[in-house]
Amino acid sequence: METVLISLAIFVARLADQSIGTMRIIFLMRGRRALSGLLGFFESAIWLLAVSQVVTNIDQPIKVIAFAGGFGAGTALGGTVERWLAMGKGVLRVVAAFDSPQASVALRQAGFAVTDVNAEGRNGPVRLAFSVVPRKRKQEALDIVRTVNPQAFVTFEEVETPALTARRGSWVRK
Repeated sequence: METVLISLAIFVARLADQSIGTMRIIFLMRGRRALSGLLGFFESAIWLLAVSQVVTNIDQPIKVIAFAGGFGAGTALGGTVERWLAMGKGVLRVVAAFDSPQASVALRQAGFAVTDVNAEGRNGPVRLAFSVVPRKRKQEALDIVRTVNPQAFVTFEEVETPALTARRGSWVRK
């Protein structure tokens, strides 16, 4: 029974440290170095406790399985938490035929800043709409575009703005 409880503790520890590690990398990529360092401290401390339980009892395969299982589950959980937090911004691009319904007006009415550009596509004139959208509002923006013009070609790309941030449709220093 003790082996099972220790194995469960190993699994939970790995689940935690790997989730923290995933978040640490994401925060680091977003320029949050101090927070990343703090998370790294806890990640390594938890990992060390977990690995010490496995290495001192390497003859018990259930602990090795718990260690590896916690790693896999922690990776999935960390990615899920990151998606739930939806930090950062992205550029929403909408390409639509010039004479088709344009989503720009509806996006602006919903509070998104939008820049329209007339362009030439493969099949004639098109209008490009660009908007910097908080990831938390990505689905809202996509739903607006799909409602107004379901035939529009839409892309969303995460952007990094280390020294600048978008506010009310303009770039300002952080």
